[in-house]
Parts: sequence; C-alpha cells; structure tokens
Amino acid sequence: MNEFPNRLCRALVAGAALAVLPAMVAAFPAPKLDFSEFEMQLAQSVAGDPGLAAFYGAHGLKPVFLGPEAAPRRAALLDAVRQAPLHGLPPQRYDTSGLDPDTPARDVGTELRFARVLSRWADDVSNGLVDPARTDGMNKREVIAVDMPALLDRMTSGDPAAALAALEPQDPAYLQMKEMLAKQASLVAPPGAPDVASGLYRIGTSGPDVADLRQRLASIGFEAATPPVDPQSFDEGLAGAVADYQRAAGLPDDGVAGPKTLARLNGADTGPQTRRLMIAMERMRWLNGHDLSTRMIWVNIPSYMAEIREGGQTVFETRVVVGKPEADWETPEFSDRMEFVVPNPRWNVPRSIAAQSYLSKLRANRYAVSHLDVVDRRGRVIPRENIDFNQYTDRNFPYTLRQKPSADNALGQVKFMFPNPYNIYLHDTPSKGLFGNATRAYSHGCVRVGRPFDLAYELLRGNSSDPKGLFQRALSTGEERWIKLDEPLPIHLVYFTTIPGPDGKLRTYPDVYGRDARVWNAMQKAAEANS
Repeated sequence: MNEFPNRLCRALVAGAALAVLPAMVAAFPAPKLDFSEFEMQLAQSVAGDPGLAAFYGAHGLKPVFLGPEAAPRRAALLDAVRQAPLHGLPPQRYDTSGLDPDTPARDVGTELRFARVLSRWADDVSNGLVDPARTDGMNKREVIAVDMPALLDRMTSGDPAAALAALEPQDPAYLQMKEMLAKQASLVAPPGAPDVASGLYRIGTSGPDVADLRQRLASIGFEAATPPVDPQSFDEGLAGAVADYQRAAGLPDDGVAGPKTLARLNGADTGPQTRRLMIAMERMRWLNGHDLSTRMIWVNIPSYMAEIREGGQTVFETRVVVGKPEADWETPEFSDRMEFVVPNPRWNVPRSIAAQSYLSKLRANRYAVSHLDVVDRRGRVIPRENIDFNQYTDRNFPYTLRQKPSADNALGQVKFMFPNPYNIYLHDTPSKGLFGNATRAYSHGCVRVGRPFDLAYELLRGNSSDPKGLFQRALSTGEERWIKLDEPLPIHLVYFTTIPGPDGKLRTYPDVYGRDARVWNAMQKAAEANS
C-alpha cells in the first residue's frame, strides 16, 4: 500500500474530532484522493507532530499563515513571540528570522516555519519551558496540552492577537510577576551607559570607575539624594543610591557595590530576584490547565501553609507540617481532587516505615509496639503468638501494621483523602508542638494540618447546613467513617518559594528541598539547546 496515504491518515487521525476528518478517513485506502501538491507536502511534514497534525486536520490541510487574509495572524504571532523576555522565556527558541507579516510566500516551508513557531510558543507560554516531571523525581505534575484545533479556531474566526494573549496564565499572581520581571529588566543599564570595572566600591573609594558607577545607576533612575562634591568620590549619597538599587534587585542592601551588584548592574547576571521570578512563572505555567479561580485547596510546601481559596481569595488557612528534606520523605508536587473526610482514621503503617522502624523491634520482642495490630493480606488481625517474626526480612514481611483509631493515632482524629498513586493525604497529628516552629518539614511525606477540625467543617459545608454537627457525630462513634464530599474540590500541592501575596507584594520562602536550582538548570539547558 502506498506510504503517503498511511502517513496522511496518521496525521489527520491525530486531530480526531474534526469535521473534515470522517470523509477523508473513510476514503482510505482508496488511491485516488484529490489532494493538491501543497496539501500532500503539508500532510507529510506534520505526520510526526500530533499537535500540528490536529491543527492542520482542523483546517482541512489548508494554509493558515499564507496569503493576504492571513497577514493579521502572521503579525499577531510575530508580535507575541517578541514578548518572550516578559515571560522569562528565551527569545532564541522562536526562530523568526526572515519571517515577515507581509510575506508574499506561498510555499509549504514558510507555512511550516510559522506553524512551528506557533506550536513551540503556545506550548512554552501555556505549559512551561520544561517538562516538570523531568526537573525532579518528586515532581509528579502533569501539564495539560494546548488544544491546537481550538487555538486555530480562535485565530481564524476571531482576533488572532487575543487568541495568542489568552495562552498565557491569566491568574493574577502570574500577571503581577510579569510586571515585576519587567521592573527587574529595567535594573540593567541601557546600551551606551559605561560598564563598571570589577572591584569593591564603598565609602572612601575614589577614581574614574566611581564616576562610571554613579552614571550607570543614574541611567536607570538611581541617583544620589544630594549632588556629589566630587563625582569620582564614593560618598554617603552614592552609598544610599547603591542600597536603593540593591533592594530593588533583591540583593543585600549594604550600600557596597561588590561583584554581585556589579554583575547585575552590568547585565552579566540575571540576579537572584529575576531568577526567583522566572522560576515561579514557570511553575505557574505548569498549572495553567487548571482553573485557579474556582474553590480549591492550595498547599504551598515551602510556606508550610494550606489554604482554601474561592475566586482567588483565601477563605481559610492553617499551618502545616510537610515531608522531611530526605530521600523518599519529601512531599511531592501534584494536583488531584479532595473527595473524603475521614473521622477516626486507622493508620496503615507504610511498608517502608514498618520495615525500617518496627520489624527489628518485633524480632526482638513479638509484643513490642503494642499499639499496632498485625494484619494479613485479607485484613484479618493475626495474634502475635502465631507469628515468628525472625523468619522475615524487610523484603518478604507479609503483614501490614495498623493502628486503631484513637487520639494518639499517628493520623490524629481525622484525615483528608484525595486518592492518588503516591499515598499522600492531609491529616491531623498528636504532635501539636511542631506547628509552632518556623521550619515545619518533619513528616514522612504526608501533610499534617494544624487546624484539622476547622478544615473538616469547611470541607463539609456542601454536605450539611451544620457541618460541625455532622463531623462531631461521626467522630463520637469512635469508628472510622468515610464521609464523601458532596462538593469535591481540586487540591494543588505546589512549590513556590516566591509568589505575590494578597497585598501584591512578593513573598519569599526557603527552598526546603532545593528544587528551585533543578528547575533553573533545566530552564537554562532548554534555552541553550536552542541558542
């Protein structure tokens, strides 16, 4: 059978739910398809790219970017990618050299160049520059791919510039960070301003390099409060201007212009504030497929806080304890759906904890850790006198250890379930003292909640006009009860070390797991791969 119809079919099937598709697919493998040379070349070229195949399948393999009628689309796309630095995206990823909104070209090559710029831009600005799962083993987040046929429809039936502008996250935090990033860009002196020679400039330093420093700061609006007696002398006024610049750039504001300050001022380094913003914007793009304006639970791991948000506003918050910064104990990043409130939970000890913490004690004394039941695979409690623990190793131990419901249960008196492959959930804890600590990374991965009963009442609002009464009645039974939420809601476990607060001011938190550096390295590699 002819290879071209096979490849064409694969290209079109990738854009499955398209009005043009059924008749064309039904025609295969008939050899007398009436395709133009342009359509044949286009189909062959996009066969290996599902996004572009869907894109052109939705348009009947007709050009999208060629011809006078496509000029607004060409112009909108070229204008959009010129905004890459405002998103912290590397401009070199979008090769627009030689592309002109007024091009008279009619060839497939030019069409595909525009299309590939669009495909890469749409993916980067909507989903992120890098795949989150490849930045860190504990990043389980999955991005939601751009709907290319829907994008095509918006670009061809409406305003293409508006269609492209809608690709970026519309969350207020992202838009605020865009503005902040633009201000950071303004902290690099414009072309023509003299570079400042390397050195250490402080009060008492003098020479022509001090005059260059003074001029470079003034070129971006950081002038000394009082005119200098001698422009070549580093005086109190210049120290104040340097400190003002350092605060704006996110540097220690000691008023001394050293290597980090000069690198930022000369444009040789992006600066810590710029890096933090770029990483945070990348993380926000990973969330772009989710509606962050809906009612949801937001757990920011570095801030050690959990919130319920409605319409972007916090309506409930509580301190939390997250996983230890150790292998296998970190709290992962992912999104899911909160479905159950569970009063009086039993604790099924994770196998890793049972093997590492308890099995050796049971070998020494079968009646050790008496607060735990030994349960077989059928869920039956097995009397300890019937078990020879010494015949088992960490690998072949066939039982589960389970703790009965109680106030001393490791999960406290309530847990909150959003069933997921990682066995992560929110729960109460008998160890209340940890919530008073500034650093709260002590768990084995799950998230301990400082105000668990209040969280339960808030989540059960949709189940009852008296959510507190509903919860307390279930709790009073002393038995494990699973209360299914009548109004399940999204939960996002996120990792923002930098993000605007409700007041619009940038908040920063410790990088407890060192994940920012790995995201930044991945972003740099993606940029360098296309330079």
